[in-house]
Amino acid sequence: MNAPAKTEEFAVAQAPAKIPDGVYAETVLAVEHYTDRLFRFRMTRPAGFRFRSGEFAMIGLMVGDKPVYRAYSIASPAWDEELEFFSIKVPDGPLTSHLQLIKPGDTVLMRKKPTGTLVLDALTPGKRLYMFSTGTGIAPFASLIRDPETYEKFEEVILTHTCRDVAELKYGLDLVEEIRNHEFLAEIVGDKLKHYPTVTREEFSHKGRITDLIESAKLFSDLGVPALDPAVDRGMICGSTAMLKDTKDLLEKAGLVEGSNNKPGEFVIERAFVG
Repeated sequence: MNAPAKTEEFAVAQAPAKIPDGVYAETVLAVEHYTDRLFRFRMTRPAGFRFRSGEFAMIGLMVGDKPVYRAYSIASPAWDEELEFFSIKVPDGPLTSHLQLIKPGDTVLMRKKPTGTLVLDALTPGKRLYMFSTGTGIAPFASLIRDPETYEKFEEVILTHTCRDVAELKYGLDLVEEIRNHEFLAEIVGDKLKHYPTVTREEFSHKGRITDLIESAKLFSDLGVPALDPAVDRGMICGSTAMLKDTKDLLEKAGLVEGSNNKPGEFVIERAFVG
């Protein structure tokens, strides 16, 4: 997921600006636009750059004569030789108004220290892992569902992804298809991964806000699983401010306790992107 940007304007310099010291300068390898609001890109991974699946990094561009950074979840898994990011397009955003125009061969900046709460280490052991996401909040889970460690720690992994329109679900649908056809992930994942996409503004097989589907228990009946149980279920949440609050309330109502890197618990939230 990427941080919401404030509406400001920056002039792009005509001559290449000097890259700041102490940051990585990586090359864009591929760009894919899904809708007029969403795109993903892949770039080179710095030698020696280490991160845990689910963490985020500060990435940016030189805009004018200074760098502009925003927090972006790393969508690729920790084992991947490249880095992938999934971004929203903000027309007047200080970073995304420029980032959405990148093409292979361009340079993207990245600060050297990744961080984040949506990591397996922040959860106590359990059997079933829910990943609740809206919009670009699927990005950290794109990393985690492609990490073999996730399936070593959990017997069942349920990824929910709620968007406004069906077209906005394509990134998640592509990810799951990629896993099913991957040379080694397919065997590791097997039937452990369940994908539950929903939309709020169009007709679709699953319709509605994920919080409503939890409250009505439709989520559980559709998946054929019991209601949330703190003895076996664990959760991760990434999305809009309202979605974070409402989903957190529902998990706590079910008896799950929030955790962190310092004190693992039964669910975790990524708040780095909330304005």
